Amino acid sequence: MKKILSSIALILFTSAAGAAQEIRVSPTSVNAYSQGATTVFLTFSNVVNKQPVDACWCGNLIPAAPDIGFKCDPATVFGCLPVRYDQSRLSRGNTYTDIMSIPPSVARRAYTDAARGAEATFFYVRRFVSLTGGPDEFVPVTIRLSGNGAAVPFSITDVRLSWGVDKPVLLVQSDEKLPAIKAEIKYTGTGRLKGRWELVKPGDVLPTDFDLLTEATLPIEERGRQRRYTEISRFNIFLPPTGRFTLPGPEAWRMPSHVDGLYLVLLRIEAAEDVQGNRGGNGFATGGVAGFSLPALRYYVGGDASGKAPDSVSKPFELASPADNTVLPRAQSADFRWSRLEGAAYYRVEVEDSESNAVLSAVVLSPGYRAPSWLKERLTDGRLRWRAMAFDQKGNLLAETSRRNLQFAN
Repeated sequence: MKKILSSIALILFTSAAGAAQEIRVSPTSVNAYSQGATTVFLTFSNVVNKQPVDACWCGNLIPAAPDIGFKCDPATVFGCLPVRYDQSRLSRGNTYTDIMSIPPSVARRAYTDAARGAEATFFYVRRFVSLTGGPDEFVPVTIRLSGNGAAVPFSITDVRLSWGVDKPVLLVQSDEKLPAIKAEIKYTGTGRLKGRWELVKPGDVLPTDFDLLTEATLPIEERGRQRRYTEISRFNIFLPPTGRFTLPGPEAWRMPSHVDGLYLVLLRIEAAEDVQGNRGGNGFATGGVAGFSLPALRYYVGGDASGKAPDSVSKPFELASPADNTVLPRAQSADFRWSRLEGAAYYRVEVEDSESNAVLSAVVLSPGYRAPSWLKERLTDGRLRWRAMAFDQKGNLLAETSRRNLQFAN
């Protein structure tokens, strides 16, 4: 009954109190997969002197007075959007785009409530704060639980790239044939998977997290700003509403191995028409939207017969890049590199903030690590210190580097 009253109240508020509600959202209601993740492209228009801050999912709404709109009932909150998944962007004029990434845990919570007799609907509420000292504004979107069929938006929920071998970085000799690549893709809805495979060659500027977003994740005016690399093959495949698909990679002969250095193979997914009919508010295609940057595969050409990179034994164990006191653009990810140590089975990279508090620790098999995009959010002043440690197969520490300083620009 509370869910029904909440839905009725939302309808009455939208129609009778439209003058108070300044911000509009499109679409106002969507379908979501009840047994897994769903990603939806939202457009918020008429956002004047306000900016988005947080967003939550809940089972019921209550009046937000003295603020504007309806907000989540604190007793029915299913969860809130993590900062690292927040893809809200200022678009044309007074318009914001938002990528609503519904995690499986929220969908399961809503499904459990529905199984107990509640309505099979819940809400996503985005809060906007005033930049002029006015009231906050809460803008809700109604979400209906559904199966993973054509009624659900066509979205990418997970992508895993692999060589078919358990190696994060493939070491090959000059002119050696590379193994086959595959991409295991999880998705919702149905539509055409369109895109291309690209190659980042030694010496090219590395892609940022922005460059690795699917095209449909961006507002139309930003889609042409993603950096392009050497195209090696294309694909255009219809995906039925089964939720899983294995995409074969480009043919091995298309990936060069005659020049020494580090290569990256990128999966670029282009925007497609959404069979469900969800569009980006301004009429542009949103099929293939995703709430995360796509992964990349790496291979290094120039290893010797033992599979080690050149000079891996003669060089001491030390940090390679970024150089000490480097200042990175805020939109760029931190790519940590260090020398290979003979006898090392794995490495650990440690990152701490300017006050020596640990913010990140990761174990990798190769001498390199790309930090996640949320690392910047963990740093209060944008500064960090990092080092690498090498361990043998028994977990014994073999060596460790000194620390280096790194800063993200404001």
